Amino acid sequence: MATVEMVMPKMGESIIEGTILTWLKSEGDAIEQDESVLEVATDKVDTEVPATHAGTLKQILVKEGDVVAVGAPIAIIEVEGESNGTGAPVTSTAPAPKEKKEELLAAAPSQTSTIVAQPDDSGAGDDRFYSPLVLSIAKEEGISKSELATITGSGKSGRVTKNDMLAYVKQRGTASQATSQPEQAASSKQATAPAPKVSVSVNAGDEIIEMDRMRKMIAERMVDSKRISPHVTSFVEADVTNIVLWRNKVKNGYKQKHGEPLTFTPFFIEAVAKAIQDFPMINISVDGDKIIKRKNINVGVAVALPSGNLIVPVIRNADQLNLTGLSKKINDLAGRARINKLSPDELSGGTYTVSNVGSFGNVMGTPIIMQPQVAILAVGAITKKPAVVETPTGDVIAVRHKMFLSHSYDHRVVDGSLGGQFVRRVADYLEAFDLDTNI
Repeated sequence: MATVEMVMPKMGESIIEGTILTWLKSEGDAIEQDESVLEVATDKVDTEVPATHAGTLKQILVKEGDVVAVGAPIAIIEVEGESNGTGAPVTSTAPAPKEKKEELLAAAPSQTSTIVAQPDDSGAGDDRFYSPLVLSIAKEEGISKSELATITGSGKSGRVTKNDMLAYVKQRGTASQATSQPEQAASSKQATAPAPKVSVSVNAGDEIIEMDRMRKMIAERMVDSKRISPHVTSFVEADVTNIVLWRNKVKNGYKQKHGEPLTFTPFFIEAVAKAIQDFPMINISVDGDKIIKRKNINVGVAVALPSGNLIVPVIRNADQLNLTGLSKKINDLAGRARINKLSPDELSGGTYTVSNVGSFGNVMGTPIIMQPQVAILAVGAITKKPAVVETPTGDVIAVRHKMFLSHSYDHRVVDGSLGGQFVRRVADYLEAFDLDTNI
């Protein structure tokens, strides 16, 4: 019998590690090739990892809750065939090309450790696992292994998290100043450390609900975005009567032909993609004091999940799809998002985001930017309103279908002129929709 190492696969663009959530198989279980063996969480999505070979799961090398780098061994599978004669398992082929994996690891060397060496003699007795990010912060702040062992962790099994480290750094810096021994590095970090937690009292009858992993991630990213980007929001009201009338005319035939509904979202994405072509400096990211102007127009669409959480799948090259193509893509991504069947690549690479708050009956909202993007559009509910309409024979009062567009943008690089012109151009494209359009 021969053995092969099953390694952590590359699960998406820019993803260099994943957290082991659950082992679906136990040691000694027979497994088929491509059968799901474990569930892994990345910063993008939870996904099941299939077996690379058929055989017996001989040994599990990492525990649930461990953070593992792409390409690192996670299990040993016993397979039919001759041994390699060395007694050592043969490493299975990782889904990612070796060159790509090495590029990723080289790009982020501080985040590639899988099994972290425990503290030396000065920290003996500390058997906790430290993620690469925690170790990177500790190294940057000059926190020794023995000092790291004293930090109280709020993560699973007492694991130290990023927030624990940032809170400790802030407290450490304050204590250092109090003893007249300030350090420049520590004080410079205080500006980015999170604010102290607000004391919350719990009364009789109150229910305490633990945040799930996704909610914690959303909360952290929203706070980070508001801290990183000075948000400004511009509002425009658009007359979408032509779109409403045209959709009402074709939606039944469209559903019979394609087997799925025609929603308003494809119209919004189409208008946004056209406006980005007119104003390409909305399609950017900020890297320090540099601006990265994106070539591709990849539009993220916020989708509400049954759990109440939010996920943002990405429509790549949205400007190259017509209404039918956009509709099919949106329905597919939204449907698979709600049953947790999206791949990490389908949740990354967005350059602009659209959130349809109108689907919840809201007329407008002030959305928070998805980092590292610099802008996001919220589309409100479509409502009937009396409006003044210009005609060849004079102005008349008519019932029109109107909606608000709320455009939040990063004021570091997008000024009011560009932010306001962009959302106005989106409204112009929506209002100019051709009633003779074929689909």
